[in-house]
Formats: sequence, C-alpha cells, structure tokens
Amino acid sequence: MEGGDLELGELLAAAEAAPPGESVDVVAHDLQKRFGAERVSFLFVDLIGQRLVRLVAAGGEVADDADDAEPIDLHGSVYDRVLRSQRQHVEPDGQGGRRVITPVTNRGDCIGVLEVTLQSADDTVLRQVRDAAHALAYIIVTDRRFTDLYHLGRRTTETSLAAEIQHQLLPSAPCCEADEFTLAAGLVPADDIGGDTYDYTLDRGTLHLSITDAMGHDTNSALLATLLVGALRRARRSGCDALKQARHAHEALLSHGRGLATGQLLCVDLETGLCELVNAGHPRPLRLRDGIVEEVRLAVNLPFGVVAPTAYRVQELQLRPGDRLVLLTDGMQDRDAAAVDLPSVIHDTRALHPREAVRGLTAAVLDACRGNLRDDATVLILDWHGNRRRPAESGSAPLR
Repeated sequence: MEGGDLELGELLAAAEAAPPGESVDVVAHDLQKRFGAERVSFLFVDLIGQRLVRLVAAGGEVADDADDAEPIDLHGSVYDRVLRSQRQHVEPDGQGGRRVITPVTNRGDCIGVLEVTLQSADDTVLRQVRDAAHALAYIIVTDRRFTDLYHLGRRTTETSLAAEIQHQLLPSAPCCEADEFTLAAGLVPADDIGGDTYDYTLDRGTLHLSITDAMGHDTNSALLATLLVGALRRARRSGCDALKQARHAHEALLSHGRGLATGQLLCVDLETGLCELVNAGHPRPLRLRDGIVEEVRLAVNLPFGVVAPTAYRVQELQLRPGDRLVLLTDGMQDRDAAAVDLPSVIHDTRALHPREAVRGLTAAVLDACRGNLRDDATVLILDWHGNRRRPAESGSAPLR
C-alpha cells in the first residue's frame, strides 16, 4: 500500500466535502488507493428486500460491466448470506485475488453490501474494509437527506403515486437495535395499494410503536394514511401518550371526513418493559414467550374515524426479557393469506433476527397469494431484551 492511508475521521471528512451524490465514490476511491483494490462497488437492498442494485460510480470506475446495472436476486445468493449473518465474506475471485463482501449496516438496518476485490487481504486489511463499510453506512444515512440517488437506487420496479406516498410515510430505516430491544418491520404492498403503515421512534425513556391500516385502496387510502400518520406524529411529538395519540388521530379523521382506519399504538417503558397499548379495531398482536405463540387477548375499540361515541382504552402489557411481540395488519391474515399458519412460522423463525423473521413471514404470505396481494401485508416484530443495565429485582410481582 502507498500513501493516502486515511484515518476514519479523515475519510468521513472527505466524504462530507464531496457532493452528496458522490460521497460513496470517495469511499471507493480511498479503498482503491489504500489497498490497491481493482474493483469496489456498493450494492443497495431494494425497497422490498428481494433484490440488490449495484451503484455505479460517477466516473464509471466502481462498476464497469454492463450487466452490473441489472438487479441481482438476493435469495440464496452470497450477498443474502452476508446480510443474514452480518459477517464479512472472503473468497478467491478466480484471477488470483480475493473477493471481499462486507455488510453495510446501521443500527440493524441492512442498507446493502460493500464488495471489494483485492490482491491480498490479511486480517488488518479486512478489519479496515469493515471500518470503511461501517463509515459508509453513516455516510449514506446522512447523505440520503440531500439527494434522490439512494432512493432511485433502491427501486427495481415502477412506483405508482399511491406507492410513492406510502413509502414516504414509513420510517427511513425498517430495523432498529438498542440495548433493550431489537425491532424490524416489513410492508409488502398490494397490487392496488391498501393504506398500511408502520412507525416507530425512540426517546430517552420510551419506545413508541404504531401499525395502521387506512381503509380503501390506491391513492385514496394513501391520502387517508397520510392524514392518520401526520396526526399520530404530531401528537407524539407534542408529548402525548398512546391514549392521547389515539384521540388526536380519531379527531383528525372525523374533522376531515376522509374515512376509517384501524390502528395499534404502543408506548414501551424502556426501564421496566411495561407497555401501554391502544387497539383501534386492529388485529391483536401475537406473542412468542418460552417457545409458545399465542394471541394477546386485548379489548378492541372502534376504528379511528367512526362517527359514533368512541372511548379509547389504554391497556397494559408487561414484556419479559426474551419475549417476541408480533404486530400485523389484516393483509397478513385475510383471503389467500389465511392459508398461512402464522403461529407456526413465528415459532419456526424464533431463532432468527427480527429482520430475517419479518422476511420469513412476508415471504410465506406472498407464496400463499402467489405473488398477487389483494391487500397490503405488514408486520412489525419487537424482541424485548430488557434493561440489561438494571439489576434484577427480587420479590417482584409476577409478570403477565
């Protein structure tokens, strides 16, 4: 290796100095300079997690084969194994070099993979490639606020207006990891968009979750979902608890008369695992505890927007370390999807990261519907680890 051996901070500074659409090129060129890499490329995971798209550098130096612009099926590929395991993969490239594939992940969100071809790859070089991939994750998360390049790269099919609206309502990352929990979500849109959304945010002491289903299809349901999510976020960001969020959402739909929506709102205390929950006409959660999957028996209130006296009720659910809570919409259960034994799939995927369990559940529904969904299918999985920094209390009351 010759000069230019940038420290991580210098690499981040160089990426920041470049235009947002070229910061990935900075990382690629740095790896080429430091390690004599003959080829460096970044591959995005697409919007529904089924394929990868290779990002071509501005100067054409990162990916120079015509076929590289074509999406790559993720299932069963070496990239799939890297993303599932979150481990770096090294193999001969067939020309005397080493092909190195490294996950690019931020807080559990699998953004893609960094692929590098090197003539030599000792432990030090491999570690530095991992460091570069880690830096690349932060660079992409920052720069996608300023450019559509990364949004365009994730699209492998044409997007309708309704689908565009729906995607913009979702969190920018479908997965999040923290000391107390790991969560992941997935939304497989119907052929005629059905209005599903999910949302989450984390503040100092509370994890907020929601999963909603705006009734109707196509643009009308997307507009209704926009009103619903906007009302929920406004209430949440004003410091409202689950009950007040539900009331604000209900009043917004009533005031604007756009229709009905079901929803499930949760506020989880990060210190104790106590979850306050409001169910507005939504399918009940499923819980995996001690190897047993069962429906959480909750009272179900009326959907948001019903023109009738509606009193929403807060219910409590105590999470235990090791619990897996599965939230879903009716598209995971109705019509052809009803053929899927969801409890069995949840049980069979219990050892998987929530990110992979979500893929397993949505894939089972897609297979049952032969790839043609009549309603959106959405699932959110929460693994509760507990407050690992808090000593266990003796003599505490039994957990529900």
